[in-house]
Amino acid sequence: MSSTVNVVDVTYAQTGASVNTDALGMREMQQRVFAKRDAQHLLIKAPPASGKSRALMFVGLDKLFNQGRKKVIVAVPERSIGASFSTTKLTSHGFFADWEVKPERNLCTPGSSAGKVDAFVDFLGSTDPILVCTHATLRFAFERLAPDEFNGTVLAIDEFHHVSADTENSRLGALLKEVMVGSDVHIVAMTGSYFRGDSVPVLSSEDEAQFTPVTFNYYDQLNGYQYLKSLGIGHHFYQGRYTEAIGEVLDLDKKTIVHIPNVNSGESTKEKIEEVGFIIDTIGDVIDTEPDTGIIRIRRKDTGEVLRVADLVDDTDQKKRADTLHYLSTVAAKERDGVDIIIALGMAKEGFDWPFAEHALTVGYRASLTEIIQIIGRVTRDSHGKTHAQFTNLLAEPDAERGEVTVSVNNMLKAITASLLMEQVLAPNFNFKAKRGNDDAPEPGTIKIKGFKEPSSERVKQIVETDLNDLKANILQDETFAKAAAGSVDPETTNKVLIPKIIRDRYPDLTDEQVEEVRQQVVVDSVIKNGEVREVGDKRFIKMADTFVNIDDVSINLIDTVNPFQRAFEVMSKSVTPSVLKIISDAITSTRVEISEDEALALFPKIQNWVKVNGRHPEVRSDDPAEKRYAEALLFLRRLKQQREAQKRASEMGSAQ
Repeated sequence: MSSTVNVVDVTYAQTGASVNTDALGMREMQQRVFAKRDAQHLLIKAPPASGKSRALMFVGLDKLFNQGRKKVIVAVPERSIGASFSTTKLTSHGFFADWEVKPERNLCTPGSSAGKVDAFVDFLGSTDPILVCTHATLRFAFERLAPDEFNGTVLAIDEFHHVSADTENSRLGALLKEVMVGSDVHIVAMTGSYFRGDSVPVLSSEDEAQFTPVTFNYYDQLNGYQYLKSLGIGHHFYQGRYTEAIGEVLDLDKKTIVHIPNVNSGESTKEKIEEVGFIIDTIGDVIDTEPDTGIIRIRRKDTGEVLRVADLVDDTDQKKRADTLHYLSTVAAKERDGVDIIIALGMAKEGFDWPFAEHALTVGYRASLTEIIQIIGRVTRDSHGKTHAQFTNLLAEPDAERGEVTVSVNNMLKAITASLLMEQVLAPNFNFKAKRGNDDAPEPGTIKIKGFKEPSSERVKQIVETDLNDLKANILQDETFAKAAAGSVDPETTNKVLIPKIIRDRYPDLTDEQVEEVRQQVVVDSVIKNGEVREVGDKRFIKMADTFVNIDDVSINLIDTVNPFQRAFEVMSKSVTPSVLKIISDAITSTRVEISEDEALALFPKIQNWVKVNGRHPEVRSDDPAEKRYAEALLFLRRLKQQREAQKRASEMGSAQ
């Protein structure tokens, strides 16, 4: 059994800046949003617990009182999240009005969907200013309404990543498009994660251009906390069944949310109730279950201490489930000793508020970056007595004796590359500028790079300022790139061929020059954030590809020789046995995509140099992966040359006839 290896270990300054409030009762993120309150369409990208719901209240009230809007409609993905937008006293903290939702205008309550739709339509014809409903109620109501009936409204969509630009398959996406075209609606879109697991963009580039973005990143949020000082994101690999391994990573001294695998996944035993039983047995002996709350009291095997455990997996008794959820949202959300461990399957993720949670233990690979970020967000809330937050992903090791080795390897790669994305998201931001001469004085937070292309247009500046993490998510979710991240593709090919291709696909409106500017930003930002910066005297050094380089000597050519995400393979190398590592390497090699013309041409100068040094052509059967790839590229180029010569001869013969 391998040990847990953290891909991410970040320590924060505890400045208090992101949780302190101003004279209007606004936190730092809310101040940024309020400064853009006049925009017709606002897109707020900010992490869990940064105060997005209250930011919406401030903006919504300003639009009602000062911008001529008549109504604010707030749509949330599920009923439990509606509580975040309930009546809130804001005047006591210095704001000019309070957020007041009449009980009958809160549609996040039990009841039929037909009744909710009737109430929604009735609200549009009433004088009441604020309504809270679910995404589903909004969609069903829209089927009975014309787009222009949203004239004069503010439509706020929480957890905006549920929208999709694929309007044929996303009813929420289609609704949004229709009201933007057919009414004067103002939109406030809020999300803690702008990544969709299916790789479909949330908005088309044309629609997104109509939004004014406000970005408050994870580093801003976590660095500005009072109590939470550090965050770790790691992996623990197991063999056999996860129920036999979970005891190795379940720290009973930590407030923990355990997410068991989906019943359709390879990690699941297909018996979710039994799995909960195994976890409970790992903890200790059941004393009783409280009748009013559904909380299970368990005596620990090791210390004899009594732990309070919430089971959100067993849904056979809906009343008991409802009692437990009510207890968690009221008592346990306010009292540290209210609950110690929550076991969940599909719940306790998005919008779930348990400030005391310290450890998110997730079994099995999660295909959605959004889901991973939402789960991590459950433990990154600032709370008294909590100095460290931890996310651990318990993953099955590939087993050559069992089938689906390739699937297992791909899952490992994707899980680790998702963690590498989180490392990028959670690290401090730098500004990058071109280094000109030797007389440039150092600037705090700025790194100057020889040969670096700075953004030459507003479009590129906007991508760099607001889209860089989203673009990295696109890159890391690309299957070709996942294999490149594991070190099976030349770093310069990764940086100069694969990454530009993904940028062009995402932003088809960019020129080649603009693509290169964005590419350099992505690669430089990724390499620097993955690197370790040290100060020696008055000089700063950064570790790139196992070598420390004086930051004053960093150039774009040097950075392009580093695979920005190679740490994926390094993490696996340290985490698994040599035999398992060989299985992973073989699987990557066997499933590698065919070489492209761009990659082969980019490799050709290296192949020529290799031939000069070694005095022979590279062998496709070589054990050296670099030589093997050179040989594949050479074979591809020879075939391509033969095909083109044949086409040329055929064309000449046709002309002669």
